[in-house]
Amino acid sequence: MKKLTLVLVTLFVVLALVGPAFGSISRADARRATTITYLASQDWIKQSELDLAAKFEDETGIHIDYQIIPSDQYFSVLQTKLNTGEAPDIFGGQSGKTDLAVNYDITKNGVDLSDEEWVARQDPLVTDQVTVDGKVYGMTLWDTSASWIIVYNKEIFADLGLSVPTTYEEFKAVCQAILDADIAPIYEPISDGWHHVLWFPELGPRYEEMTPGLADELNANEAIFADDATMLTALTQLKEMYDLGFFGEFAMADAYADGPEFMANGEYAMTVRQSAFVNIVETEFGVPASTFGFFVMPLADNQLLNVNPAGPSKFIYSGSEHIEEAKEYLRFLARPENLQYMIDNTPEFASLNFTGVTSKYSEEEQAFFDAYADKRGTVYQTAVNYLNPQWMEIGQDLSAMFIGDIEPIDVLQHIDERRADMAQAAQDPAWAE
Repeated sequence: MKKLTLVLVTLFVVLALVGPAFGSISRADARRATTITYLASQDWIKQSELDLAAKFEDETGIHIDYQIIPSDQYFSVLQTKLNTGEAPDIFGGQSGKTDLAVNYDITKNGVDLSDEEWVARQDPLVTDQVTVDGKVYGMTLWDTSASWIIVYNKEIFADLGLSVPTTYEEFKAVCQAILDADIAPIYEPISDGWHHVLWFPELGPRYEEMTPGLADELNANEAIFADDATMLTALTQLKEMYDLGFFGEFAMADAYADGPEFMANGEYAMTVRQSAFVNIVETEFGVPASTFGFFVMPLADNQLLNVNPAGPSKFIYSGSEHIEEAKEYLRFLARPENLQYMIDNTPEFASLNFTGVTSKYSEEEQAFFDAYADKRGTVYQTAVNYLNPQWMEIGQDLSAMFIGDIEPIDVLQHIDERRADMAQAAQDPAWAE
């Protein structure tokens, strides 16, 4: 009996000593089994982030399951998941105050990240676009310093004796000269549903220059898109460019992802991209970045640089069972060394909107941006409420305009109608009847 008692006492002591260890092993095993789901649109997740996600898993045991959706389907898929309570742990979305309210109902579906350390290191203008009612809901891990501009092949221009255009008529003449030389003037991929929309709202600075205070009037419901002559001019010119064949024979089927190859082989002379695009062409196809130059989109005679503090952002779903793990992943990405890794290993990024990192603008890129230091303004998808949330619908309207199903004025009227619907659904007092 004494031996049995001694054995039991010994067993209890052993369990007391190793029990906590067994408990911690159990918790570690559970942690290693954790998977965070992350829903994102095509082209939003770069290889550098995938590399960092693998490093994060090695460090923490937490696996990131990326679920990539084609861009023309993404927002409908996301909204369905949010509406049915089946959203992923992290979801991607375009920042912008009306997007957060209209597309994501962020105060319901998002997690307040205001107390996260990295928020203080994020550009305040960028942070403002993921903030609602004083709470920060998103991380914008994107090169928001870049602008969508026209990247052109300087060698083609030189061979044809062409100069950078500063008016629409000059631009049209340049495109025609390139087309006459059996080169497609502009690579404009329409099949993705979003890229060709850039030509319209990115001209916000020009609209504002021609009608000062227009954005404020639109937000106050004191003006409409269909009444603006500059917008109608821009869309009419865009339609003319398509009709004249400036976007190439296969624009409707062309895809965004194929742009670097077509620009590298000289089949196209221009495209609308961000300046760091030239690094992709050099990295993937060996064509020196110095082959290309930049100028602003000259529709409606625009000569102002389009600036946008908003961009693809990361949000944590309020219904997630892994909120703390998701926060940990965002903290990991926001470490200065990991931000720098993304800059150094993402050809599309020349900088990121955080302090403590080093940008990689070339001298030519820096000179271009410096030239517009006093000639710039905010794009309308950020400056005007209820515009960015209808981006894909605008894309559908522009496609219909290209093929002649509707007219430029119809595009503007449709934008006004959708804005009114969204504003009323949001109970915006400016649209109160």
